[in-house]
Amino acid sequence: MHARYPLLALVLALNTAAFAAPLQSLGKPEGKLNIIAWPGYIERGETDKNYNWVSDFEQASGCKVNVKTAATSDEMVSLMNQRGYDLVTASGDASLRLVYGRKVQEINLKLVPSYATIDPRLQKAPWHTVDGKHYGVPYQWGANFLAYNTKIFPSAPDSWSVVFEAQKLPDGKPNKGRVQAYDGPIYIADAALYLMHKNPALGIKDPYELNEAQYAEVLKLLRAQKQLTHRYWHDVTVQMNDFKNEGVAASSAWGYQINALQAEKFPIEGVIPKEGATGWADSTMLHAEAKNPVCAYKWMEHSLNRKLQSSLAEWFGSVPAVPAACGDKAPGGSDFCKSNGFARISQIKFWKTPQAKCATQGACVPYSRWTQDYIAIMGGR
Repeated sequence: MHARYPLLALVLALNTAAFAAPLQSLGKPEGKLNIIAWPGYIERGETDKNYNWVSDFEQASGCKVNVKTAATSDEMVSLMNQRGYDLVTASGDASLRLVYGRKVQEINLKLVPSYATIDPRLQKAPWHTVDGKHYGVPYQWGANFLAYNTKIFPSAPDSWSVVFEAQKLPDGKPNKGRVQAYDGPIYIADAALYLMHKNPALGIKDPYELNEAQYAEVLKLLRAQKQLTHRYWHDVTVQMNDFKNEGVAASSAWGYQINALQAEKFPIEGVIPKEGATGWADSTMLHAEAKNPVCAYKWMEHSLNRKLQSSLAEWFGSVPAVPAACGDKAPGGSDFCKSNGFARISQIKFWKTPQAKCATQGACVPYSRWTQDYIAIMGGR
């Protein structure tokens, strides 16, 4: 699995003016569209007929949608380094790598008229906006929740310590072998966020901006956590099975797994603990060499309609990029914006790519080191 994590460095001095000019007008649709997406992001009703935002797009546009799912941001970057894809639903820890690596192109917002309906907090977000140019259209956002088995935890755990520190859980049994961690270098930020609150003397101000001393303490915590982990997860189906069949008590998880398990009547809930949480804000980005740009632009506009935004938020356990969708009734009738954290955005530290030059302190450990060191930790070194 480690092959999914190539050593990827940002070329921060890139002159973005070298990018080709964005499309200026839409011609005839090409007839197909190839999208790289997180599991559950592009649904056509095959899992549940009530959640389908692809069929109507295909009928209206004449663009046949093909989806390649990816389980991690690094996998998305790797796929985008190949040719043959038009769009990717990239999180903040991948988006700037794609921009600076010249794998995506600037978006002409005049061709996405619904852009004005996007949450103002996301419209110019730094994970898709560079030098005032937009390289992505916000899609959805959410927290990396602390998911927990409610039979083991009668009340919600209030700290990430249950997955980072050896301890007995409320059922009287140790947490060793009953907790999981995310299978991706960006998870280092989860440990940094926990230490940021547990040990303020370390001086961590941003979990993605760590100097050498801070980074060493975070790795120390993660090496200790290795002894507690049941599995490093990235496959949502495998994690759900682990909660059901392997005795997993708590783990970081997306709303998608929590929602799906609750639909199966499994006793699980998700919480944002007192330390806050990391999170993801995903943008739909257009490949620099997209073969189907007209269909791609039509999809980006379609992706912002309120019916899609509300249905996807309820289905995936996310928050709409279009706030007006919060007032809509999704197929399941849930209050998805409230339950998925719309009002708690200030507690979420959104994924971003760690860089050697950082804002909170002069020099920080770059993502290439995060990748190398986290692979070693997962491997037990």
